[in-house]
Amino acid sequence: MATLTPQDIDRIVSIRAENPEQLAELAATRRQPTGLVGQTGRLLLVAADHPARGALRAGANALAMGDRAELLSRIVRVLDRPGVDGVLGTADIIDDLLMLGALEGKVVIGSMNRGGLAGTVFEIDDRFTGYDAASIARSGYQGGKMLFRIDPSDPATPATMQACADAVGALAEHRVMAMVEPFISHRDEVGRIRNDLSTEAVVRSATVAAGLASTSAYTWLKLPVVERMDVVLAATTLPVVLLGGEVSDDQDAQFAAWSKALASPNVRGMVVGRSLLFPPDGNVESAVDATVEMMGS
Repeated sequence: MATLTPQDIDRIVSIRAENPEQLAELAATRRQPTGLVGQTGRLLLVAADHPARGALRAGANALAMGDRAELLSRIVRVLDRPGVDGVLGTADIIDDLLMLGALEGKVVIGSMNRGGLAGTVFEIDDRFTGYDAASIARSGYQGGKMLFRIDPSDPATPATMQACADAVGALAEHRVMAMVEPFISHRDEVGRIRNDLSTEAVVRSATVAAGLASTSAYTWLKLPVVERMDVVLAATTLPVVLLGGEVSDDQDAQFAAWSKALASPNVRGMVVGRSLLFPPDGNVESAVDATVEMMGS
């Protein structure tokens, strides 16, 4: 299925209203992926958990991810391309994709903490309002992802850190991946959260995230691509997936930075959201295919 129709949306709404128990059946019977290796030897996942945190912008469009039918259509188009291994999302989007039959044989990573709504005074207090470890395991999904932002000046940081540590431990008990996305963050002069993308800050956040919980056996790190990425990757022995990040005006430069980082052996894949779903030129398939080619090189 490459294009959604109004009938597809009608069917989703009808199942939700009249037969919601079908969702559990679809999760239980879907064809499982063969593992976390990926079609190119490394995982390529599309990220679609932004709306649940109120982050709808892509490029200059403040509401790009606000039209659910359009967003689902783009996700399905990405998942339909050779080399794309799965999706990272919240339950509402994962459930929609289940009903569309788009998750057969795909890796599914459930997004766990979406309570730190974008632009709020409580953004660092990132509560676990999405999936928990038990629901991820029960649904047959391959892992859970959490956002872990460390603001040295915000006293809410330790609560988020403790919650992330608990989630890493719970996922390990179920023997599924814990994908931790860490940042050192601060508020700018107008009070907006900004992530520090200096090499030193990313190294610090990665080392703190790697030490969460009583085991790191199932922990993967989701890290941004920054300058001196070799220094960042030298800071950990955990598997790393690269964060695609914001839509870039210079897609060639963005791809070049990704390609360089992918040369490291502990980079086991990429998780890309808006850069694939809303590329600057609007060509979703071309953006996906270029990324897949890079992953396999």
